[in-house]
Amino acid sequence: MEPFILQDKEYFTIESWCEKHPQLTAGFSTKNGGLSKKDLASLNIAFHVNDAEETVRKNRQILADKLHFPMDNWVSAEQTHKLTIKKITKADRGKGAYNYKSAVPDTDGFFTLEKGVLLTLCYADCVPLYFFHPQTGAVGIAHAGWKGTVLGIAKEMIEMFRSHDIDSKEVQIVIGPSITEQHYMVDRKVIGEVDNIIKGAKKPYKLVSPGQYQLNLQQLNWQILMDAGAKEEYIRITGYCTSEDKDYFFSHRRDHGKTGRMMSFIGWRG
Repeated sequence: MEPFILQDKEYFTIESWCEKHPQLTAGFSTKNGGLSKKDLASLNIAFHVNDAEETVRKNRQILADKLHFPMDNWVSAEQTHKLTIKKITKADRGKGAYNYKSAVPDTDGFFTLEKGVLLTLCYADCVPLYFFHPQTGAVGIAHAGWKGTVLGIAKEMIEMFRSHDIDSKEVQIVIGPSITEQHYMVDRKVIGEVDNIIKGAKKPYKLVSPGQYQLNLQQLNWQILMDAGAKEEYIRITGYCTSEDKDYFFSHRRDHGKTGRMMSFIGWRG
């Protein structure tokens, strides 16, 4: 069953989580309903893609109004395709919300136990990972491109929950919209990195021509989460593809690098 439901032209929500917990906001923005022009049309959320800063702020404000979650309470990151996950508190609110220079540096994942904070990260093909522990209210998001995936950012987030005495088998996880296997070609170097972390497991790739492979990043992250101790029935994977579903999403590969960014978000109002 598809976890992401379109709520308005600007965003999807993880419906089962948000319906059961009305104060929780969790979802993914679309490329629609904003003010950006040309290659970035129209709801570009990122400051680092040569869009006008004021336009990006206005786009973010559009989304903030739709979500009923003020931008003053957002936290955003300088994403570097690495392994760093930061624990966020109310003291971090506003970092990266209104400009790039104030973003949390060198970070690809956020975790919080506090309410009144919206964790946000940007994407244009990489895998958004969402984590939720209903018993404590702990939430997290991670940005998993191929580099972050093979480094193990999914496992790192599970370890973050464990470090706060949360059983990995109680964490609910959603793997969000990203580029899918049929649109994602990688070379032998990348596959070598994949093989290093899933020895003996079912391979999430297939050879399509000499030295060229189709890689299923969503399946790879699922396998890493399973190996890290997540419970299979608590992991859900979207059917949306950022490359294929062009009516909804920007795609770095499909658009040859000239494109905007969507945003993953999760947090409790309060």
